[in-house]
This record gives sequence, C-alpha cells and structure tokens, in this order.
Amino acid sequence: MPDAPNTALLAVNLGTPEAPTPKAVRRYLAEFLGDPRVVSIPHWLWKPLLHGLILPLRGPRSAEKYAQVWLPGGSPLAVHTAALATAMQAELPTWRVDWAMRYGEPALRRALDRLADAGIGRIVVLPLYPQFSTTTTASVQDVVDAWRQRHPDVRVDLVRDYAEDPAWIAAVAGSIRAYWETHGRGEQLMFSFHGLPQRVADDGDPYPQRCEASARAIAGALGLADDQWRLGYQSRFGRERWLQPYAEPALWALAEAGTRRIDVVCPGFATDCLETLEEVAMGFSHTLAERGAELHYIPCLNAAPTHAAALADLARRG
Repeated sequence: MPDAPNTALLAVNLGTPEAPTPKAVRRYLAEFLGDPRVVSIPHWLWKPLLHGLILPLRGPRSAEKYAQVWLPGGSPLAVHTAALATAMQAELPTWRVDWAMRYGEPALRRALDRLADAGIGRIVVLPLYPQFSTTTTASVQDVVDAWRQRHPDVRVDLVRDYAEDPAWIAAVAGSIRAYWETHGRGEQLMFSFHGLPQRVADDGDPYPQRCEASARAIAGALGLADDQWRLGYQSRFGRERWLQPYAEPALWALAEAGTRRIDVVCPGFATDCLETLEEVAMGFSHTLAERGAELHYIPCLNAAPTHAAALADLARRG
C-alpha cells in the first residue's frame, strides 16, 4: 500500500518501569505478570500469590538490577525504542510514527486513542517481537482487537511475525559482522532468546520454532557451519520446566569443554533492555569468567539504520 498522510505506524515494545525504584518496578510487574497471556494460572490462585509474595520480594531485587543499567534518559528499553521510532519516521516521511508499551507507559490503548483523535485513518501496529508468541504478540493483538471494536472507522493492521524477514535477517547478520570486524570473533556464537514455559509450547505456541528459524537464517547469512553456533533460552522464572537448552548452563558447558571466547547475540529483542544488558552482558559474562572463558555481548539492533529500514518496509507491507 502506498504511503499516505493519514497512515501511522505504532511500534509496540514490551514495557518498563518508569524509574529504577521498588515502587515503580512493583507497579510495572503487577501489570505485566497480571496479564493471563503471560501467566496462565487462574486469577483466584495467582493474584494473592503475586501481590502477597512475588511483588514484595521481586520488586526490590529487580529495582537494583534496573539501577545498574539505567540511562540518563531513562530505561534502556524506552530510550532505544524512542530512538528507533525516530529512525523509522525518517524512513516513512509521509506517515506518522509513534511508539508505545504493552505494559506501563506510554500505554498502548492511549497511544491508539491519540492517533485516532489526530484523524489517522489507518494504523499499522508493529509489535517489536520478531518471533510470534501467544505470550507477547497475541497480547498486543488482544488490546488492538478490543480497541478496534470501539473505533470501527479506523483500519488497524498488525504485523504478526518477522522471524525470517530477509531484510531483518540481513540487518542482524550485518550487525554481527560489524562487531566481529571491530572486536574479533569468538569460537562460538550463541543465539540467546527469551524463554517461556515448556507447557506453553506443548499447547501449540509456535515460538520455539520461530526462534530456531531466526537463528538458522542468521547463521546461514553469516555462512556459519552447524558446529559454529548454538541456541539457548534465558530469563527463566519459577520452578517449572522452560524451553531448553537454558542459555547460561549451555555457555558453562562450552567453557568447561575448553572454549575460551563465546559471542552472544539476542535476536529476539529488538532493543537492549534489562534482560540483554544486566542478565546477559553483565551476569552471563561474570559466571562465564568464573569458568575461564570470555563472553562478548553483541548489542541489539536498537536504532540502527538497517533496523529502521527493515521495520519500515514491514510496515509498508502491513
């Protein structure tokens, strides 16, 4: 569809607390973990556990982690998402480009309202999750579907998945090559994706297959043999079984087998955030160093021109 003045692109990221404080983190986590798409335990059982035990314990701990990566302009996720929206606006000069968060601020529903109030006739919603999951993209779809019922005069198209989009694959592969040209190359490349409970995949969520497709396509674009790269899942929460292999123990196994340098990239994250910066770049690096190996974290695409161009093209195709 050709560019049009009354068309908007709304990029949607996961969300972030507004400050690295226990109160702000608890407020954010209450919304995030209160979404049945994220935690499917019955509300009558989950809500007392969430508010009575998890938030009081996890809020202060998470706030300390956020404080370690907080930027002068705010949360890394918000800062990079805003910069990416600005870069996409340059790619789509006749569109209006905005950004929102599924949880926290700027809230997705209110962002949609603002666009409708501005006279926008068509909105392309782009969840910044390359690999579809019922726990992420489908949750954005829930909000969009409910909003659409109240605004039937506005056309809303949602980009469902871009795990194998050629321009996006080329952008990720290009960022890895550029890193290697500057910092050298490790013996192994680990693709680390955010995990989810195994039971969610067993119920039909295609997320692990989409992650594997992304990793294989990026490795192919880099010309890597199968024994030169690995895939793992990070950010496990709770005691139940999540998608495997778990990224950090897989890194330990490589180190203990004699690998001295491992490069890690997180292509399930459009922008750097707590999980990539504190968990991977800081946490994984520390535990790998204890095992005599060096981890090099390759940053997310963030507001790179190739990233903005790839996502703008996705939006044009709607």
